[in-house]
Amino acid sequence: MRQYLKSLLPRGLFGRAALILVVPVVTIQLIVSVVFIQRHFERVTQQMTNSIQIEISHLVSVVNSAPDLATARARAEEIGAALKLVVILPSDDAPDADRREFIDWSGREVILTLRSRMPELISVDLVSGNAQVWAWFQTQHGVLRVAVGRGRMSASNPHQLLVLMVFTSILMTGVAYIFLRNQLTPIARMAQAAEAFGKGEVVPFRPRGATEVRAAGQAFLDMRLRIERQIEARTQMLSGVSHDLRTPLTRLKLGLSFLPEEEEVEALKRDVQQMERMVDEFLAFARGDAMEAAEEVDPTALLVLVVADAVRAGQAVRLGAMDWPGGTMRLRPQAVRRALENLLGNAERHANRAVVSLSTNDRLVRLVVEDDGPGIPEAAREAAMEPFQRLDAARNPNRGGGSGLGLAIAADIARSHGGALRLGQSEALGGLRAELTLAR
Repeated sequence: MRQYLKSLLPRGLFGRAALILVVPVVTIQLIVSVVFIQRHFERVTQQMTNSIQIEISHLVSVVNSAPDLATARARAEEIGAALKLVVILPSDDAPDADRREFIDWSGREVILTLRSRMPELISVDLVSGNAQVWAWFQTQHGVLRVAVGRGRMSASNPHQLLVLMVFTSILMTGVAYIFLRNQLTPIARMAQAAEAFGKGEVVPFRPRGATEVRAAGQAFLDMRLRIERQIEARTQMLSGVSHDLRTPLTRLKLGLSFLPEEEEVEALKRDVQQMERMVDEFLAFARGDAMEAAEEVDPTALLVLVVADAVRAGQAVRLGAMDWPGGTMRLRPQAVRRALENLLGNAERHANRAVVSLSTNDRLVRLVVEDDGPGIPEAAREAAMEPFQRLDAARNPNRGGGSGLGLAIAADIARSHGGALRLGQSEALGGLRAELTLAR
């Protein structure tokens, strides 16, 4: 039951804040309205009916004291004219039971008041008369029928109160909506800026709103600035390190090119190539392609291009299912391309064939690379995505091993796009299933 009630409540901050404001106001209005209507329909109606009941009781007593029917009729008509009552004596059309509409609250009080004070009452009709109350009373000269205007016995419906209450509720709801929107819009904009920054985009944002909201917005801007400076400093530092390392590597390559082609020289050349590749991967991981601007890209076209390049390079890769409704999405194409190439590179080293597929929903795009290799044990999948983690410590890098940065780079790129990298077991091929998710 509790979970069901939670599912009915709004999830957004605006909806919850509106609920906090509206529910007390509506509750107070309902309570005040019920109390007022009860007083208006019950107590006021009782007082008005009591006044008419006194007049009718006097009329009945006069009729009972008359010596004959003619005298009783004459006196009744005289008193009725003075009191503005319609009097008929005798009357033989009294209904068997009281008549009133089901929702006629004031009519109920009229009937109860008359019955509690006049034992001579036979029945009351609040339906047949045109805005009149018909009542029949037993007298010594027969049944006395009295007609009284409904407005003299019961309170009128408070239409003006209801209209005023509804109008005031709508007006206050509109004021509350404008107030809440002005207060919550800065929070929504800050959330959008934070989400965009998590995807590698920097959107303009200026703190607005209440003091606490401004403080939170300024704290976010300071945090974003510190992260940007840290990324920039790290990139510059590693670019310098990479440049300093490339210079001696270039001299080594040049020196090795002048040596005779022997087995030991070829081994040294492979070492130099591996060192260059490790430097490139390390720099790519440290940079994370953060300097690339996001743009509108068709993910299917990007995936087809990556697979085509892999096929031309001699990899046994093919396209699988492509579930994409069409159109484009914002991403950094070079970064996503690098992540896919790293996943395909792992598949090439550890498997014979691979399949690349794409699926999507309202929030995410999934780029899946599956292979028929040995896969990764479930207990080691989290560690496999950490930097410089090689599951096979005895593998020789000169024989196809990696630097331990391929999956880490792919995971970092996925996180920068608001997604994640998930490793699992392929049901179709039996090997590793690498799922790269990107936020739409």
